Amino acid sequence: MKKKIQSPFWIMVYKEISDQVRSWKFIILGIIMILTCMGALYTSLTSLAVHGVDPNDPNGSFLFLKLFTLSEGTLPPFHVFITFLGPLLGISLGFDAVNSELNNRTLSRIIAQPIHRDYIINAKCTASLIVIGSLLLALTLLVIGFGLIIIGIPPSPGEFMRIIAFWLLSVLYIAFWLNLSILFSIKFRQAATSALTSIAVWLFFTVFYPMIIKVIATALVPAPRMAAPGKYIHKKELAVQLFQITPSQLYSDATSTLLLPSVRSLGPLSMAQTYGAIPSPLPLGQSLLIVWPQLTGLIAVTIVCFAVSYVLFMKKEIRTR
Repeated sequence: MKKKIQSPFWIMVYKEISDQVRSWKFIILGIIMILTCMGALYTSLTSLAVHGVDPNDPNGSFLFLKLFTLSEGTLPPFHVFITFLGPLLGISLGFDAVNSELNNRTLSRIIAQPIHRDYIINAKCTASLIVIGSLLLALTLLVIGFGLIIIGIPPSPGEFMRIIAFWLLSVLYIAFWLNLSILFSIKFRQAATSALTSIAVWLFFTVFYPMIIKVIATALVPAPRMAAPGKYIHKKELAVQLFQITPSQLYSDATSTLLLPSVRSLGPLSMAQTYGAIPSPLPLGQSLLIVWPQLTGLIAVTIVCFAVSYVLFMKKEIRTR
C-alpha cells in the first residue's frame, strides 16, 4: 500500500500550531483566560444562587445564557472578559509571525523549498485560528459543563445554538486582531514595533475613541427639551453609529443580542416603534437579523486586514534579508 503524501500546507499548519501552543506567551495568556473564565462563572453562579431568577425577567428561562452574561458586580461577565482579553490573544499570536522569521533568517530557507509562497501566510493564519478556536471552544464547554453539574438541567436547543453562535462570533472578533497584528508583523522589521503598534491601535479603539465620540455626541445631541423629538432621535442615532465603528463595540452589541434574547434593537427607538411591543424573547433567526450589520462589519474588516497582509507578504523581498 502506498503511503499517503501529506500536503505541505498542512505540514506547515501543524508546525505552526506546535510552536504556538508551546510558546510562553500562549501558555501565560491561556492560564489568564482560564482563571478569568472560572471567576466569571463563579460570579454568575453566585448571583443565581443569591438572587435567583426574576419572574419579570424576559430572559429568566435561559439559565445557561445567564452563565455568560450574569454578574454580581465584583467581576464582569464572561463575554466582557472576551472583549478585553480576546484582542490580546490575537495580537500575541500574530505580532511576530513574519518578522521573527525574517530576523532569524529562517523564512528565506522556507521560500527556497518547492512550495507556494502563499502557503506561508495562509498556514500562519490557519494555525492561529485553529488555536484560538480550540481555546475558546474549551472555555465555552467548560462553562457548559459546570452549568450542567450545578444547575442540573441541560441547555435547550435554542440556548445551545446561541452559545455556538457566540463562540463563532468570538473567534471572528479575535481573528480581526490576529490579522491586524500579522499585517504589522509584515510591515515592521522589529517584533517590538509591531507589538506596540498593535497594542496602540487596540487601546485607541477601546479607550480613547469612545471618549472622543462621547465629546462629539455631547456637542451634537442637545437635551431632549431643547430640540424637536425627530431631530433629537436623528442626532442620537448618528452618535450611536459613530460609536459602533469600533470592533469592540460591534462585538459587544452582537454578543449582547445573541446572549440576551429579549434585545430587540441596538439603537434608540421612537414611541411609535415601542408602542404595543411585548417584552418576550426573540428566536435566534430574528436576533441574527438584528446583529447582521455588526457581523458584516467584523467580517469585512477581518477580510480587509488579511487581504492587505497577503498582498504585502507576496510582494515582500525576502531572499536578500
